Amino acid sequence: ACFRLLCSLLLPALFLSGILCICLVVLLWGVRLWIQRKKQLSSAGRDGKRPLLVAFFHPYCNAGGGGERVLWCAIRTLQKKYRNVTCVVYTGDRDVTAEEIVEGAFRRFNIKLIHPVKFVFLEKRFLVEASLYPHFTLLGQSLGSVFLGWEALLKCPPDVYIDSMGYAFTIPLFKYLGGCRVGCYVHYPTISTDMLSVVRNQDTRFNNAAFITSSPLFSKFKLVYYYFFAFMYGLVGSCSDVVMVNSSWTLNHILSLWKAGACTSVVYPPCDVQTFLDIPLEVEKTTSEYSIVSIGQFRPEKDHPLQIRAFAKLLKEKRVGQQPSLKLILIGGCRNQQDEERVNKLKGLCEELGVSEDVIFRINIPFEELKRHLAEATIGLHTMWNEHFGIGVVECMAAGTVILAHNSGGPKLDIVVPHEGLVTGFLAEDEDSYAETMAYIFSLCPEKRLEIRENARRSVHRFSDQRFEDTFLLAVEPLFK
Repeated sequence: ACFRLLCSLLLPALFLSGILCICLVVLLWGVRLWIQRKKQLSSAGRDGKRPLLVAFFHPYCNAGGGGERVLWCAIRTLQKKYRNVTCVVYTGDRDVTAEEIVEGAFRRFNIKLIHPVKFVFLEKRFLVEASLYPHFTLLGQSLGSVFLGWEALLKCPPDVYIDSMGYAFTIPLFKYLGGCRVGCYVHYPTISTDMLSVVRNQDTRFNNAAFITSSPLFSKFKLVYYYFFAFMYGLVGSCSDVVMVNSSWTLNHILSLWKAGACTSVVYPPCDVQTFLDIPLEVEKTTSEYSIVSIGQFRPEKDHPLQIRAFAKLLKEKRVGQQPSLKLILIGGCRNQQDEERVNKLKGLCEELGVSEDVIFRINIPFEELKRHLAEATIGLHTMWNEHFGIGVVECMAAGTVILAHNSGGPKLDIVVPHEGLVTGFLAEDEDSYAETMAYIFSLCPEKRLEIRENARRSVHRFSDQRFEDTFLLAVEPLFK
């Protein structure tokens, strides 16, 4: 009787599920056909020829960071190579005009586009703001990006879609509903195997709060959530026809998660190395003061406290009664009130360690002042753990400082590596090793330091705009066949 009851309930349920699945497939197929029709009607040019619409999904295209430099260089590269291409940028920057965005790209990066760009202004960018999701942030932002992507697709269906900001969950939407050839440029994996290990080992970090690490139950729950998200992230990423990553570190994580090795390649971001290579390089003159310069936004992951503690240790243990004096110059951008509060805490740490007079904060400074500080500095300092690439590291090397970066991520695998068998800089991991390495660099004779600086300069040519253009075109070629 129970079996008969179960069958009588199960069979209608299965039948209903089947009908619903068929309806869903028909609905999605209808939406796809409607979008294709809309694409054909809206894209016809005056001469009757239909230009190829290449769309970049970059909701914060006016932000002025390294990711935006990649975007504008990529667009300029396509405009140089392909005549019958119209580039579209999906952006949420509705507080500025299209002309102001293009002017900003020229002013900040010295990138002049060859042809006009079409901007599609999106209204729902708030859906990808981290502040909207105090908990389950990764999942919330990713689902929000799907709704934002749907708005973009309806407003302007493209032929080729490139996610240039790391919103991988939009890729299946454009591929299967939009009928587009799809690619992406990954600056940083949304989730990485390192993030999984941090939660698994119950390490307290800026993205793993102490109340979670102190509770085995919370840690296990977060680990399950991370594994589920990593599985979903791998699923959507594997839909890409072309995957570009910015470093070997990012490559290793994306290969592990997306399993799309055949269509994945490293395309180093374009760094404005020539501007810094213009700084004259010569043997240091005798001076009464040496400076150590750090470049990086005042964000928690940049780990400025490590720089200050290592510097304090250097002053305390390595330089008792010695000359010349040392200064640590922290150069960075403050985006909001939280960043400003972070700077105040760093100043408090300087007072606590007794180095306030030796640490200088330079916030939101003009480019020419940045260049001057780099030209005068002896050491370029970088302390972020698992920096995905490290444009600031490249800039320090191009400017002629002796770089000391974190022994992880992009700096370890791609940037601070021997060039033609010669040393280009140094790596460290903790307070002690940073202090010891800085002391060692200052102990070298000026001629030896000059040799390292020259090696570093020669090595950074592989991160130039021209090299980016060559590797980018090679990578995206399948999207234009």
